Amino acid sequence: MRTLHTFHGGIHPPEHKSESNGRPIAQAPVPRHLVVSLRQHMGAPAKPLVQPGDKVLKGQLIGEPAGFISAAVHAPTSGTVTAVEPMTVPHSSGLPDLCVAIEADGEDRWAEHSPIDYKSASPQAVLDHIRDRGVVGLGGAVFPTHIKLQVNGKLETLVINAAECEPWITSDDLLMRERADEIVKGIEVLQHLLQPAETLVGIEDNKPEAIAAMARAAEGKGIDVVAVPTLYPTGGEKQLIKILTGKEVPSGGRPYQIGVVCTNVATVYSVHRAVNLGEPMISRIVTVTGNVRQPGNFEARIGTPVDELLQLAGGALPDTSRYIMGGPMMGTPLPNSGYHVQKASNCFIAASDSLFPPEPPAMPCTRCTHCAEACPVNLRPYELQWFIRGKNFDKARAYNVFDCIECGCCSYVCSSNIPLVQYFRYAKSELMERDREKRAAEMARQRSEMKQQRLEREKAEKAAKHAAAAAAAAKSETAEDKAAKQAAIAAAVERAKAKKAEPQNTENLSPAVQAEIAAVEERRTKSGEAVNEEA
Repeated sequence: MRTLHTFHGGIHPPEHKSESNGRPIAQAPVPRHLVVSLRQHMGAPAKPLVQPGDKVLKGQLIGEPAGFISAAVHAPTSGTVTAVEPMTVPHSSGLPDLCVAIEADGEDRWAEHSPIDYKSASPQAVLDHIRDRGVVGLGGAVFPTHIKLQVNGKLETLVINAAECEPWITSDDLLMRERADEIVKGIEVLQHLLQPAETLVGIEDNKPEAIAAMARAAEGKGIDVVAVPTLYPTGGEKQLIKILTGKEVPSGGRPYQIGVVCTNVATVYSVHRAVNLGEPMISRIVTVTGNVRQPGNFEARIGTPVDELLQLAGGALPDTSRYIMGGPMMGTPLPNSGYHVQKASNCFIAASDSLFPPEPPAMPCTRCTHCAEACPVNLRPYELQWFIRGKNFDKARAYNVFDCIECGCCSYVCSSNIPLVQYFRYAKSELMERDREKRAAEMARQRSEMKQQRLEREKAEKAAKHAAAAAAAAKSETAEDKAAKQAAIAAAVERAKAKKAEPQNTENLSPAVQAEIAAVEERRTKSGEAVNEEA
């Protein structure tokens, strides 16, 4: 039996898994209208390739990656593009984002697509194939998968994250129960690409059916399925790596630095669909639960209206007051259900005050340190929030605020009901903005210095050219040229002297001016005669 390790902190919130894991995955019908965001992955949004009026096919590329960290976006079904414009998306900022609206034609016709033989193709060709199919991490971060799999050097451990530790969510659980064989095929693609010394699948022990299904499918494939204790946030990347390997990812570091790659189980399933079937990521399994009549899991197309998923779950109950995309610990609060499924949408929860009572007002911190005891990354949240309240962001950085995974454990155990995670998100955004401004200022300084250097260089080059031309002219000048030049200079000097000796301003004078000058001269003459007589 494999030796398991522990991480610091963690909590045991009510699981609420049984509400939605008792029924098989249901296929959601293709909706009449879909809205597909061009920014449903970490990094730069995809660049739109369609415009209103265009006809598209299922799986057709409608947004190409725009930058190193970006991902492709595809049409979830065949139909007509009705709009390419900013629309409301499920994001904590509440800001709209550029989206493609598609009216389905009901035919659901595929664009041309084909698999790739990953065993005979080069690793880069396989990664490019995964990139072009728009595969991103489905564990929450939606980081482009083809970038995460670009590992240089020896890889010791490939970790498949199937913990699904957050309450209410059961999409990965049902995926493993029903499609374990396809998940293993995706793992085999990753094994071929990465050549790890070992492959581990970590599943929380509150999912016995999923553990059994994965163990059967992985038998003889060099894949070790490991049941780990149920503890939130075991599904955190660094926490699961610590449990399975005993290794700790350094502060500010990445798992590959300690010879580990960790990816979500739903992502691995999407890798299989992309590589072995050639299908782009146009759908995913979504849990619909909470204050609905029939909670369950649905395979829904990207862009499906949330309202239609709620209807498949029997509809939200009358006392529903809000919604959550994701889990209650780390999910995104939504004021209403007027949103659409994203690649990151693993769950939609209809919330009511009876299920999720409003938080009481925050009180002053008592420094009970319960938050530090629960923090899975060994932070001291009570001190961090003190620095942030005082806008001492540099101190917050020094106390490793960027190590916070925003799991919500500190807020959950806080006896003063302080929204600690909100403080940490605020501090991170402030520090990132300051870093951006600092980088911009540094770039401006460098540009100014480079411009000054260029101007000085051009000035020196110009002076050198003039000096060289003068030297060349002096070298080629004959004695006769010098004499002629000196004579011309002497003549010019004499002309200047003669010009200076001439009366000034007496040429081309009008009769009136000449008469005035004559009168002045006459007075001057008379004055002189008068002086002589007196003498």
